[in-house]
Amino acid sequence: MSSQRTLWRERIQAAHAQRVAEARTRTHRVVTHRDGARCEVDGRSLLNFCSNDYLGLSQHFAVTNAFQDAASREGTGGLASHLVCGHHAQHEALERELADWLGSPRALLFGSGFLANIAAVQGLLGEEDVCVQDRLNHASLIDAARLAGCRLRRYPHADPEGAIRQLRNVPEGLAMLATDGVFSMDGDIAPLRDLALVARAQKAVFFVDDAHGVGVTGPDGRGTVAASRLSTQEVPLQLATFGKALGSYGAALHGDADLIGHLAETARSHLYTTALPPAQAAATRAAIKLARHDHWRREKLAELTAHFRDRAGKLGLEVLHSTTPIQPVMCGDDRRALAMAHALEQQGYWVAAIRPPTVPEGRARLRVTFSALHTREQVDGLIEALARAAERVTIERSDSAAAAPVTLAR
Repeated sequence: MSSQRTLWRERIQAAHAQRVAEARTRTHRVVTHRDGARCEVDGRSLLNFCSNDYLGLSQHFAVTNAFQDAASREGTGGLASHLVCGHHAQHEALERELADWLGSPRALLFGSGFLANIAAVQGLLGEEDVCVQDRLNHASLIDAARLAGCRLRRYPHADPEGAIRQLRNVPEGLAMLATDGVFSMDGDIAPLRDLALVARAQKAVFFVDDAHGVGVTGPDGRGTVAASRLSTQEVPLQLATFGKALGSYGAALHGDADLIGHLAETARSHLYTTALPPAQAAATRAAIKLARHDHWRREKLAELTAHFRDRAGKLGLEVLHSTTPIQPVMCGDDRRALAMAHALEQQGYWVAAIRPPTVPEGRARLRVTFSALHTREQVDGLIEALARAAERVTIERSDSAAAAPVTLAR
């Protein structure tokens, strides 16, 4: 009997061919130098409008000096997991300072937001439990539920009524209601107060992934939960990442002390991985000090965002409803998004084209993001470049359609 087993090479070739046909291939762009908001990419100097460095802290001298000083004393590695010999005084200080800033009793460090989300869900839920999530949640939350083996239920985007229906459909076991605070591809903010009421009514653990909110929104940059005037009692578990507004690397779960203590002893993605380098923790501590007190950075972001939205609307560009530094410009199909991104790059602007499966089918877009490093003049230049790119792509596609042979139906 001949074998029917699938060969790995055939599978990846078929998958690649499908991505090519759908204009969904991905390539890494090589950045050889960063200087403020500018990057040298594949040999070209581009103004970067696709970074998550919202507060412009990744190259701040206080942050880089803290990293260099700690690395010179402690080295570049984390050496072991936190429970073996990897938990350094820099880690301990970072957990305390982060919890103090964000108003939580306790925090727990992780190597990335992806690992932290896996810990939050897998550390609490099992086969008899349910995790109810917003349909546009980050992929790490979806994968976390799958790894936990619990029942995963998703509700329409930003729909508290949909969330309560899903929770009511699974009345037994432990329940978690999980949502992004700021949605990374749409830039809008979840209706946290309404969702907190849903979680309370259904006796569910409310977990907010605030990766794109911490540092940017709320009083002193404490995020969307603080902006919604919610406390640890209503939201016992939150995620904060360091690689976005804080310009560093890593993440932390913070919230109820007993809950964080449980995860510190049971979360596999905390127990079985090497701790962050102490130098990275030192850099993050320096970034937190700046994020807490440099209110002008958030004020500038708000000003640039409002200016962009006003001018983009007047030029007829379709932007989603977002008050955050994430400003998606809708393109519709994948090829138009790629063509727009290419046209922008020809004018000296780097804006990423976002396509399915990162976003839903037919919702491809340019994900424009702002940093406190940008100037109003640079934003004006981007807006004008977007308008020229949209006009150019529309003309090229019209010419291409007109030149295509006509096939008569039979």
